[in-house]
Amino acid sequence: MKNKKTAIVIGATGLVGGHLVNQLLEEEEIEKVILFLRRNTGKVHEKLVEHVVDFDQINDFKDLIKADMVFSCMGTTLKTAGSKDAQWKIDYTYQYEFAKVSMSNGVDSFVLVSSSGANPKSKIFYSRMKGELEEAIKEMNFSNLHIFQPSVLVGERAEKRSGEESGAKVIRVLSKIIPPLKKWRPIKGEEVAKAMLKASLSNDYKGYKLFVLDQIFDI
Repeated sequence: MKNKKTAIVIGATGLVGGHLVNQLLEEEEIEKVILFLRRNTGKVHEKLVEHVVDFDQINDFKDLIKADMVFSCMGTTLKTAGSKDAQWKIDYTYQYEFAKVSMSNGVDSFVLVSSSGANPKSKIFYSRMKGELEEAIKEMNFSNLHIFQPSVLVGERAEKRSGEESGAKVIRVLSKIIPPLKKWRPIKGEEVAKAMLKASLSNDYKGYKLFVLDQIFDI
């Protein structure tokens, strides 16, 4: 019998994170699910532990960041954040600092939701930010690091993202007409979460693995 694991999730109220939490709670191999959030989810489950924290003060709760695996699903839009500096703090700083403490506390596996087109040398702010975060976390040398670069995410969100919704509709139509664009077809947040969980528990994906676009569907 496999040893049951403890999982931590940050970004648990987002599209991918929300589905991931539900799947972790139903997974037999997971004994405990710990969430670090800025507000309670309202969920009640015997496996679930929630810590409401200030991510600007990670040293105040760093001793609580202990688990077998950490899932980092944080992300926001420039419009919601209000500025590039504010978006950088959420999409880069918080996740980077959490990963750094996770490594120092002996976490074995780190799973990151990034974005297609992530590139530390990109002239596009968002893509460069995501790429720089990937590179910074890779340098930490987790025993297992899984990075997911999905296409446009679709599903019910707490906040409306009209730009992404419109983009998803366009890509969905074009991918049916132009076969090479199929790999860019939109993906449900639920499907990304399912792939993240499967990769983190499977012996087939040990070490560093990068999953890009339609590769996520195949996990």
